[in-house]
Amino acid sequence: MRAVIQRVSQASVTIDNVVRSSISKGLLVLAGIEDADSMEDIVWLSGKIANLRIFDDSEGVMNLSVKDIGGEILLVSQFTLQASTKKGNRPSYIKASKPEIAIPMYEKLIKQLEQDLGKPIGTGEFGADMKVGLLNDGPVTIIIDTKNKE
Repeated sequence: MRAVIQRVSQASVTIDNVVRSSISKGLLVLAGIEDADSMEDIVWLSGKIANLRIFDDSEGVMNLSVKDIGGEILLVSQFTLQASTKKGNRPSYIKASKPEIAIPMYEKLIKQLEQDLGKPIGTGEFGADMKVGLLNDGPVTIIIDTKNKE
């Protein structure tokens, strides 16, 4: 599972000109799922996201998590994060899970993030044509791949 995590002042997902979800200060998380992903990956990634210390403390040091600041999370599925660009100029999405695998995994990630954050999170809609708006704060952007746990 790959995730791009962006610290935001605000973020939203719009589908068919209707705002589906919006958050204020917190994290916009774009998640790409592959067939090899497991519940262990979900639990590990969710814990990392909820506890990632990328918000400033009173001294201006990135020392606080989204949980610490009472922030929000907006989770958006994005199969293109699983793109392979090894050959040629057209990305291959062969590693991206098909909906019958990805949707249940995405739903489990939502539930796990809500549990780890201690409150509901905002989401996009799996497979929809989404317009994602954000005001990146910093900018601070972190990429995490559960296949490369550091």
